[in-house]
Amino acid sequence: MAVPTTKEPPWALIEKVIALERRKGYQDEAVIGGLEAFLELHWPEGAALVRGYATMSPDDRERALAHLEEAIDRRKREKFRALSVPIEEAPGVGKRVAKLLRKLGIETVEDLLTTFPRRLEDRSRRVPIAQVKDGEAVTVQGAVRAKSRIKVRPKLELIKVAVDDGTGLLFAIWFNQPWIWDEVEQGKEYSFFGKVQIRFGERQMENPVWEPAGKDFHTGRWVPIYPSTEGLSQGALRAIIKRTLGRFGPLIEDLLPEEVRKRQKLLSRRQAIVGIHFPDGPQGFEAARRTLAFEELFLLQLGLALRKKRWREEGGKALVPDPDMVRKFLENLPFKLTESQERALRAIERDLRAPYPMMRLLQGDVGSGKTVVAAGACVMAISAGTQAAVMAPTEILAEQHFLVFQDLLRGLPIRTELLLGSVRGKDRGRILEELSRGEIDLLIGTHALFQEGVEFKDLGLAVIDEQHRFGVVQREALKKKGKGTNILVMSATPIPRTVALTLYGEFSISVLSEMPIPQKNVRTVWVSESRREEVYAEVEQLLRAGEKGYVIFPLVEESEEMDLRAATAAHEELSRRFPWAGVGLMHGRLPPEEKRRVMEAFRRGEIRLLVSTTVVEVGLDVRDATFLVIEHADRFGLSQLHQLRGRIGRQGQPAVCFAIADPTTEEARRRLSAFRDIDDGFRIAEEDLRIRGPGDLLGTAQHGFVSRLKVADLIRDLGLLEAAREEAFRLAREEVPGYLVAEVERRFGEALERLEV
Repeated sequence: MAVPTTKEPPWALIEKVIALERRKGYQDEAVIGGLEAFLELHWPEGAALVRGYATMSPDDRERALAHLEEAIDRRKREKFRALSVPIEEAPGVGKRVAKLLRKLGIETVEDLLTTFPRRLEDRSRRVPIAQVKDGEAVTVQGAVRAKSRIKVRPKLELIKVAVDDGTGLLFAIWFNQPWIWDEVEQGKEYSFFGKVQIRFGERQMENPVWEPAGKDFHTGRWVPIYPSTEGLSQGALRAIIKRTLGRFGPLIEDLLPEEVRKRQKLLSRRQAIVGIHFPDGPQGFEAARRTLAFEELFLLQLGLALRKKRWREEGGKALVPDPDMVRKFLENLPFKLTESQERALRAIERDLRAPYPMMRLLQGDVGSGKTVVAAGACVMAISAGTQAAVMAPTEILAEQHFLVFQDLLRGLPIRTELLLGSVRGKDRGRILEELSRGEIDLLIGTHALFQEGVEFKDLGLAVIDEQHRFGVVQREALKKKGKGTNILVMSATPIPRTVALTLYGEFSISVLSEMPIPQKNVRTVWVSESRREEVYAEVEQLLRAGEKGYVIFPLVEESEEMDLRAATAAHEELSRRFPWAGVGLMHGRLPPEEKRRVMEAFRRGEIRLLVSTTVVEVGLDVRDATFLVIEHADRFGLSQLHQLRGRIGRQGQPAVCFAIADPTTEEARRRLSAFRDIDDGFRIAEEDLRIRGPGDLLGTAQHGFVSRLKVADLIRDLGLLEAAREEAFRLAREEVPGYLVAEVERRFGEALERLEV
């Protein structure tokens, strides 16, 4: 495919003129001489689409401009598609090289040009041979004075070349690369880059990168380093990219609107792609990287903004809460709300009063008081004449919410019911019938709330607790239960801001930053498995002092049977050791009624040592629990460990958490060190992001979404993400060009669909 020789029209200028013409009321006054003459000069094909513009009526001019914009949009889409040709179209890429490139995920010319370097290597520093130091990586340049082939053993041959730059000699050595003998010619000058070693009194460079002197392509500059595959060297890949840029570079078109690019001080897309592959140094590389990262994040945020816009356009009804009922709810609370709780409730009321559905994420650390805010939101929705639903990930947590909400709503004319998967027969039938008639104001339960047969009369608010634990709860299910249902998602796992702005990108966010109870006083101790007996000796002392607590075992899906046996065996052993304390067992396979019985006995103090799997991880509120033992703590995630620790010291009383583990990986050691040393949930979340990386943190369902980010980094690019979000949401409030919508869908469509989960 040849590079087009015709000059591309100045689309940004033409689009500015069209926008100005609209603002001036289609008076043909946007440019001197009129629109048609302007287009004849810059884009004759476009002039043909508005022929006779000066004599048209304003309505006809409006239609003509719409046709003109459609034509521009089509041209831009064609331009972007021009890079989507198979990789075999790239110069110098035959079947063999194409096969190697496909191993790197490079299917098209565009894939090749957007395969970005992972890092830069400084090969710009040329050092006289006499000044090189042992162990340093440098570039030297000199003439080849001699060369020799040495057979070290039957399968090992080396080629040794003496390089002289007038200050001294350096020996370049290659192992089992016989072609070097013919390629490096005696008497000619070359540049060599590599790590210098001083051996046997000689300066040596093993397997250096080399090229003819003065070429400065693989040496003598800052050189980009790419992902690689066997059979395709860095140098070969670099050369393919250079040739491809030479041929296809003129087809690289700007995606970002010009005004966005100028506001953010970004390069053109063509400059950025050339600059990231062939930078003039770290600053040029970063300027190119920043432009391309912004473009990725802008398109992603634009996708989220368009989803939010569609969600709003589906419409809902404005809810007007009864101020008397809301005031009575607040007056009945046995404590004063924190400032951030009050702020969250004000934001929720604003959302409910709007003529479109609320989409709000409420996040806060363990014990920050999210449940009270959710209860207040339910009071607002119910007092406005609609119903509310609260969905929890487990039956235990749903039952706890039911008890807590009943307590918080005492004295208010609100009827609350509990619907679990285990509720059957007449009870279930009665609840469903009364719900459909509107006699039940608030329904609390698990995902059973959104199953077939559960019909609300008018669902105004759905509160989803710990959404990431559901997996299959989709917004579509909510839409079926009520038109324009307001959504409040709660997360007790603090989310790093970069992740919140992507995973929950179309949500407004409220953060509970203060703790309603006094500062927690939880001591965290990480001990090796050899000191397990010391831990249980301290547990005994605590039990004899009348305290209560947990022993937690991991539950990993692949070895569920093994883990379950471990918890069961520990229960039997600890029951024999502490028969006077009351030892209970809790795990996911217990029948619901048995789980309820065990939890009630634990709350009352009949059981004071509860052996459990992670079924107790989220939300359980046994306020007088003061100690926690986590067995095999290295098998838990950092945020999960923090959630477990949140089960103790919930009234601000002194508490102790023992993490027993002998980690075998560096990542597990970093996790446990952070758990021991950090008690703030948001700092824990940031550290978790650093340790695990965004792909792992977001989980399998969202991993495709992160893998589509070729250059943006969710850890380091928070400022860029926030700027891209602001620009994308601003554009979404206006008219988004069709080519941008198409590009959002092409790059992120599938991943954005996954975010429906």
